[in-house]
Amino acid sequence: MLETSARLLRLLSLLQTRPDWTGQALADRLGVSARTIRSDVEKLRSLGYPVHATPGVAGGYRLGAGTALPPLLLDDDEAVAVAVGLRTAAGGTVTGIEETSLRALAKLEQVLPTQLRGRVHALHTHIVATSTGGPTVDAAVLTTVAAAARDRQRLRFDYRAHDGSASTRSVEPHRLVHTGRRWYLLGWDADRQDWRTFRVDRITPRAPTGPRFAARQPPGGDAAAFVARSLDTTLFRYRARVTVHAPAQTISQRVPQAVLVEALDDRTCAVHAGADTPSQLALHLLLLDTDFEVDEPPELIDELRLLAGRLANAINGTERSSHPRNSRVSLTTQVEPPATRP
Repeated sequence: MLETSARLLRLLSLLQTRPDWTGQALADRLGVSARTIRSDVEKLRSLGYPVHATPGVAGGYRLGAGTALPPLLLDDDEAVAVAVGLRTAAGGTVTGIEETSLRALAKLEQVLPTQLRGRVHALHTHIVATSTGGPTVDAAVLTTVAAAARDRQRLRFDYRAHDGSASTRSVEPHRLVHTGRRWYLLGWDADRQDWRTFRVDRITPRAPTGPRFAARQPPGGDAAAFVARSLDTTLFRYRARVTVHAPAQTISQRVPQAVLVEALDDRTCAVHAGADTPSQLALHLLLLDTDFEVDEPPELIDELRLLAGRLANAINGTERSSHPRNSRVSLTTQVEPPATRP
């Protein structure tokens, strides 16, 4: 009986590691016959595990979703990760799951082996999280947004901007990004035909979702990096877009990660940056050490014109101070041969 129980646990663990198994592959892994596998699968079904079977040469077994959550098998590292995650969720930025997280954590810690319980206790007692004091996200909103992104269904929601203005948005959700303090949704705004970043705590979803959409890739292909750049830009009063006469790979090495560099062709790229003042923008662009044209904003063009005038005055002033009487005579004297005495 003990051998059969151990084999059932091992079979269940294998079914949880990947979606599909052939009967022969399971038999080879467990060192039993295919007939024994069929018998063990029936035992798992009687215990409430929804194991689906597909007949035929290409058939096999799959652990599906049932009407109730069956017991799960976790290895040591997985158990520790779940315990730490539940503890973090109990005091995190998602509302509505604090009590359920603590209940689940209590159940898990009750069955943890002694050595694992010690690892979890060490993590809990020696890691201190600071209070962010920021807004929290409703768990139902978070799961609704995540499900729409997973199923590639357009999401309609009411959105409250930072200035208090309200609008209704229609967005193709791409990814949820957590910065440690806030949750953000990155998606394609169908009305504005561009990528946008939304704070999830300001989203109120509308039902139903849909229709379905084809997946898109954000500029650069990295959702987290794109959100970081957009947040860095929106924090500033002035936003600039300039066309730079240098390859995107070269410019990317000269700017912070938060600055978006978009390749236009092999020799030019577009740089998107933000700053509190036009003068700061101008200084950042001069540090690129290459030629560029300003696409926007007009305040940056005025600032560069003012800066060019100051530089010209500085150069002229330096030349005049170097030759206070007559610069032309002084320069000529330097190149004329010295006079010879009779």
